[in-house]
Amino acid sequence: MQRWAPGLAILAGAGLWWWWRMHPTSRPFAQRVWVDVRHPFVTQARMRRALGPRAGERMLAIGAGSGRYAVPLAGVVGDSGSVVAVDLHADMLHLVRRRARRLPGARVLVLAADATALPFPADRFDGAWMVSVLGQVPDERAALAEARRVVRPGGRLVVGELAYDPHGVFFHRLREEARSAGLVVESRVGRWGGYFARLTVPR
Repeated sequence: MQRWAPGLAILAGAGLWWWWRMHPTSRPFAQRVWVDVRHPFVTQARMRRALGPRAGERMLAIGAGSGRYAVPLAGVVGDSGSVVAVDLHADMLHLVRRRARRLPGARVLVLAADATALPFPADRFDGAWMVSVLGQVPDERAALAEARRVVRPGGRLVVGELAYDPHGVFFHRLREEARSAGLVVESRVGRWGGYFARLTVPR
């Protein structure tokens, strides 16, 4: 039996990975450690390169998690700009507030909201992002369409995904869903292990 144990463990792990992939759901607060792990393919530097944030801009973090990307970017847009972080879980938003308090000058507004029903008027933001979020939404196209609605024409939406995330969205599928939602795929940072895709809202 011991001889078969490694193979059985691999099969069980693969089965669990596939089950998670077929049953998208928001990541529970108990898995917050995964959110804060420094994944080599979706770094803050790559995120900033894809998004290109500027001082004075209004930014939206969709599925902000613990604020790993939102809080540093609040320092980039400065006092003349704004960062709003939305997440389904109030406990996650508490972590965003706590992280923002540790970084002087980082002001982030937090709000509980669903990615497919954002409580903002159309064309409200200059840019938005979702990192390891899209695959957790049961209706990916609806989430992309909603992001397109709240980002102004000419603005951008950055989607970050990891290949080894059970809910990860591979680039070819993102490209199809984005086009169906009326977004233009402009560029991509990263390849096989993970990537950031920059999508733009047509003018």
